Amino acid sequence: MSDKKDLRIRSKVISEGVNRAPNRAMLRAVGFTDEDFKKPMIGVASTWSEVTPCNMHIDQLAVQAKKGVQEHGGAPLIFNTITVSDGISMGHEGMLFSLPSREVIADSIEIVTNAERFDGLIAVGGCDKNTPACLMAIGRINVPAVYVYGGTIQPGKLDGKDIDIVSAFEAVGQYHEGKINDEQLHAVECNACPGPGACGGMYTANTMAAAAEALGMSLPGSSSTPAISPDKALECAKAGKTVIELLEKGITPRDIMTKPAFENAITVVMALGGSTNAILHLLAIAHSVQVDLTLDDFERIRLRVPHLADLKPSGTFVMQDLNDIGGVAGVMKLLLEQGLLHGDCITVTGKTLAENLAEAAHLNVDQTIIRPFDNPLKPNGPLVVLRGNLAPDGAVAKMSGLKKLRFSGPARVYNGEEEATEAIVNDEIRKGDVLVIRYAGPKGGPGMPEMLSVTALIVGKGLGGEVALLTDGRFSGGSHGFVVGHITPEAQVGGPIALLEEGDIVTIDSETQEMTFDISPEELEKRRQAWIQPPLKVSSGVLVKYARLVSSASLGAVTDLLE
Repeated sequence: MSDKKDLRIRSKVISEGVNRAPNRAMLRAVGFTDEDFKKPMIGVASTWSEVTPCNMHIDQLAVQAKKGVQEHGGAPLIFNTITVSDGISMGHEGMLFSLPSREVIADSIEIVTNAERFDGLIAVGGCDKNTPACLMAIGRINVPAVYVYGGTIQPGKLDGKDIDIVSAFEAVGQYHEGKINDEQLHAVECNACPGPGACGGMYTANTMAAAAEALGMSLPGSSSTPAISPDKALECAKAGKTVIELLEKGITPRDIMTKPAFENAITVVMALGGSTNAILHLLAIAHSVQVDLTLDDFERIRLRVPHLADLKPSGTFVMQDLNDIGGVAGVMKLLLEQGLLHGDCITVTGKTLAENLAEAAHLNVDQTIIRPFDNPLKPNGPLVVLRGNLAPDGAVAKMSGLKKLRFSGPARVYNGEEEATEAIVNDEIRKGDVLVIRYAGPKGGPGMPEMLSVTALIVGKGLGGEVALLTDGRFSGGSHGFVVGHITPEAQVGGPIALLEEGDIVTIDSETQEMTFDISPEELEKRRQAWIQPPLKVSSGVLVKYARLVSSASLGAVTDLLE
């Protein structure tokens, strides 16, 4: 590349000068030559792991990304970070480590990229926390970068029907209700996950992949490409070329992830009926690039974006079905034509979003997955921000697939998921109850665990939509029903949810965006004065560090927020 512009912005510190001979000696040991020291050094962050099908194939994708960099004049090096399988950690203490893994992934990519002075970065992710973590690291470092999503899993097949991991969780509830037997439960377990890729519905992994594409940080069309598709390997190779082009053009992530780009991401998430976790993660990514994004932005955009996608968990289809009819790019093209996206946002291609979408195909005409604008599933987005005396700083509800827009009933209060699960299994929760699981927030969990096992039990027992579930914890993207999470302030810091008592009448109204409990100001103050903060549930290790550092969920549950 001696006849071209020198793209070594940061790696010059280890490639030039007599005093850098030891640095170069180390790199020669891993295969560098004299020519490589004249090239930009590109890190390839791989989240490969055998602990989850979401990431089991990413080692090969990282190799393809490395080849793409080599073929276009860069000197690439692959490094790894961790991943946690939400599906495997669900329903027990392992879930406490899921959200903290997002911070560990982001921190580790930031550490390696800065320590090795890479000039650019490709990050390849799969499971739920990988995408936001990679984008958070990319935003902090702010060197030219591309994110590649490992892709969605194929649906499993049983008795001629599509099933997935959520089917397995809900089958447990059906088993406890006596609706299926041991053999049938085993059949669901054996067929739900057929191979590589992230959970197949519009759950958190696919939601965040779509958001990354809408942000402009991944290649057009990449978010809905299945993990096993040959196109996924081609995307990785193209990402290698793209990161070199970004270096040549001087385009960095903060040029791409602007406030309008985040509005595009929110718009796509609302139209697709994405996971409530998207709110938590987009707030965190915005923090990493110093963009002022708040819960109010989500509510403002929700009111003007219809819910169009009939996708699981509340709908019928999976991500692979969407890919077959035009994918996320086709949906974005439709949204742009309706004036709902900022088409002038720059993307990793160096082109604007509108220029990218001009090359994308329209959605297939003969399909029922994406509704037309004159016949949406709901006229507004399904992720509703609620406030009231039970959640003064906000809470998040997902209203897709629900006929009821208002729920009022007596509180059944539990200080942990295990107690609540036992109550559901023992038929102590009945229609009309408001099940409350508290001390499950970022600090109180600690780690803000997801409640998929609980929501799946409720659905499996035939109580979906008939029981409301409130928590200062989170919900899986696979959860559905009348569920409200991210209640802030959380119980651990004395939020009103800590003052709720058994039998208090709780009302959730998605039309007025209110969540309240029937209590006088005097009684509320009396309870506040009597409340005693419990000690943290942990006293050492990563969780205690997390609990001490983590912010409120309404601020993205980040760990680098200055007071």
